[in-house]
Amino acid sequence: MYKEQNFQIKNLKIREQYLTEKRKNPKKFMRRLDLSWSIWMFGIEPFENSLKRLKRNGLNFVEIKGDTSISIDEIKNALKEYDMRVSGACGLFPPSRDLSSTNQEIRENAIEYLKNLTKYVSEVGGRYIIVVPSAVGRNSAIDSEEFSRSVQTLKRCSEYFDKNDVVGAIEPIRSAEVSLIHTVDDALEYINAVNESSFSYINGDIYHMLNEEKHIGEAILKCGERLINLHIADSNRDAPGKGMIDIDTVIMAAYIIGMNEPGRFLTFEPLGPYPDPYVLSSQKCMVDIMDNLVKESVAYFKERENIVRALQ
Repeated sequence: MYKEQNFQIKNLKIREQYLTEKRKNPKKFMRRLDLSWSIWMFGIEPFENSLKRLKRNGLNFVEIKGDTSISIDEIKNALKEYDMRVSGACGLFPPSRDLSSTNQEIRENAIEYLKNLTKYVSEVGGRYIIVVPSAVGRNSAIDSEEFSRSVQTLKRCSEYFDKNDVVGAIEPIRSAEVSLIHTVDDALEYINAVNESSFSYINGDIYHMLNEEKHIGEAILKCGERLINLHIADSNRDAPGKGMIDIDTVIMAAYIIGMNEPGRFLTFEPLGPYPDPYVLSSQKCMVDIMDNLVKESVAYFKERENIVRALQ
């Protein structure tokens, strides 16, 4: 007699919960998910070109790269022309601005960076900044105190977030890339340690969840109301539908926790099947590849969302 595998049993439980809650409170499920795109992977191209690509594929939100090199007027003019809005910003935390560094100058760099970025994101209408508690690209701990150093450094930034009405979303990242905060439980522990209302949110990523969590859907449910943004890429970090992640379960879990409420987003971040996807940020945009990546990602996700929404 056939018996479902453990992950299938968990998928079915989420499906049952989705259908049960939908029947009890159909109004909660009427509004669709707000979809955004993290454009740092587009590399070097005019901001207007990035928006044009997203808009023609039916997106209304954009997650900007976490730097201030593009003028605010350029961003505002392009947003107005294409009738789009900024969801938030993908904060960039290389070793030179590591919140957990033993080097005080580097920690001060991180504080100054977030001070400037909060003002910038606020002025272009963004709601959140993704915060990575340690340097991206360093996966070995410096020492046993890096968690507490990161916490104390980020606490000093709370006034800038509060002043500019922007929130910080802590992102758990797979252990192959960072030394701190790999799971939702890790993020919750970190948020409790920081203990500032401006840093009470999570930025999830289903690719990292696949690597670090027991089950993606359960991890999304555990985030609950704290999940302000969820990055979308498949098991091979390519477009959704190009790998093995159960996108339907992701969508159901997102609706269960109210990710379709205004001010919460599902943001595409498929970096493509490249040996080193991070080089995309600093090279000339591969227009044809990115055009196709956006087209395929959005079309497939919307198809699956329609199927999920039609379930009774």
